[in-house]
Amino acid sequence: MAIKRRSDAKPEIIEVRPQAAIPGGEFQIRGRGFAKAKRPSVKLGAESAPVIIGSDTFVTARVPEGAMVGEMTVGNGDAVSETYACDVGLQIADSVHPVANPAVDTYGNIFTTFSGSRGQKTPVAVFKVDLNYNVGPFISDLMNATGLAFDQYGVLHISSRHDGIVYQASSKGSLSVYVEGMGVATGIAFDHHENLYVGDRSGTIFKINRERQIFVFTTLEPSIAAYHLSFGPDGYLYVTGPTTSSFDCVYRVSPAGEVEVFYRGLGRPQGLAFDAAGNLYVAGSITGRKGVVRITPNREAELFLSGPGVVGIAFTPSRSMVVATNNTLYRVDVDIAGKPLP
Repeated sequence: MAIKRRSDAKPEIIEVRPQAAIPGGEFQIRGRGFAKAKRPSVKLGAESAPVIIGSDTFVTARVPEGAMVGEMTVGNGDAVSETYACDVGLQIADSVHPVANPAVDTYGNIFTTFSGSRGQKTPVAVFKVDLNYNVGPFISDLMNATGLAFDQYGVLHISSRHDGIVYQASSKGSLSVYVEGMGVATGIAFDHHENLYVGDRSGTIFKINRERQIFVFTTLEPSIAAYHLSFGPDGYLYVTGPTTSSFDCVYRVSPAGEVEVFYRGLGRPQGLAFDAAGNLYVAGSITGRKGVVRITPNREAELFLSGPGVVGIAFTPSRSMVVATNNTLYRVDVDIAGKPLP
């Protein structure tokens, strides 16, 4: 049925994809009445969002650095649409250098690294972001902090790709060696039996039991960057490790160490995390669009969050998503519960 046009008709937003973005990311907006007297304009709260593509029914807008709220409107020169709610990331830390997921404790404190280049000694290795988003040093005397993971007792473990050691950190930030000899140690994760898994970038996933005995769990193609590990609700280990391909995959490894491809078709997949419903979120790109990709248990994938340079993600007890780029942390209020700690 034809739509009757009125001279005073407001633009109407029908759909926005993806549902979330951080500054530098892009929203694709579908609707009608966007282009009339002028080219479409988009605002997020009071901030103008640059329009990349603009037509009467479709607009692509980039999230500006100053955006703090997801109250979107589209103007056509004569009128402005009703507000459409979407999720925009709020910066909570900068001048950091994560290379993998941040870690969140049961209280909601966030931990992230300043990893540095290979062999670089940085003044702070791990930062703590408290519940009021105050950022402070947590650990200093550690080189190339890489992977972070809490065990079921709330003890933070940290891998170093410099010396192949996985460290334990006390609540005050004191370090002790948990296990060593892990090669180029990158991603780490615990299973429900308190076994620790460590990804050696050269191609080995190690398994360390509660007695700290070391086993080769499985082997994969070497990664050019790092392995990232996360256990799914099915008890299988999910692994990403970017290669030189632009069509990389997420691996699924059985408790017996048998490897299968869970999903193929991602660009440079890195940090990954599950929500309580069993959906998998992966930092990477799909069909050329960068950010965080959500993959359902049925292996259907779509871009969930748009943004450049995303390396890691984590969920908080308050149902927010923490998104880590290579120098910044954002909080995105997505209202999604993460999978509980082991």
